[in-house]
Amino acid sequence: MELLSQQLAHSLLKISAIKLQPYSPFTWVRGWSSPIYTDNRILFSHPRLRNAIKIELARLILEHYPEAEVIASVTMGAIAPGAIVADALGLPFVYVRDKAKDHGLENTIEGDIRPGQKVVLVEDIVSTGANCVQAAQSVAIAGGEVMGIAALFSYEFEASRDTLEQEGLTLHALTGYHAMLEAAVATRYLKPGDLSMLERWHDDPENWMPPATPND
Repeated sequence: MELLSQQLAHSLLKISAIKLQPYSPFTWVRGWSSPIYTDNRILFSHPRLRNAIKIELARLILEHYPEAEVIASVTMGAIAPGAIVADALGLPFVYVRDKAKDHGLENTIEGDIRPGQKVVLVEDIVSTGANCVQAAQSVAIAGGEVMGIAALFSYEFEASRDTLEQEGLTLHALTGYHAMLEAAVATRYLKPGDLSMLERWHDDPENWMPPATPND
């Protein structure tokens, strides 16, 4: 599993689904300065990688949630992986909105969930875990039973782990932040001297500030 995690992280770096810019950081929606930006939607333009993701997500769900009856995507970016893995498993697929539509049927969940059905949430990127918690609550209101979360990539923040645990949600991700760091150093996407900087960001992303000059 560790080897697979690093291989997948390397693939995401190679196609720039994961971008590292320690000295020219990105700004997240939450206002954080970040040396990393992840956009897993890019990988669906790469058929071989897309197929590998489908196979591995399906395997992950069969291994950890064999009783799953419905696949539910958590965010817009997770619709594609959720749909293809649901198709691979031959299961119904639904999409959970972050808020109800303000027109038409005013749905929060697009698709059908019957009371008592066992649901696995699929997410492309897990950062704070807030989106997963909100989606799980929406599924519960609809009568579904959330078994857990299957994700492509997790930032592996301690705070997000605590948030999910408090809600009784388990998370299994194909790859994550630490595997990405190992892959980035091994393949020279990241200088060894910059590794500690990205580790410091991970420890306190809300207050991290980029260094003034690059390390040699």
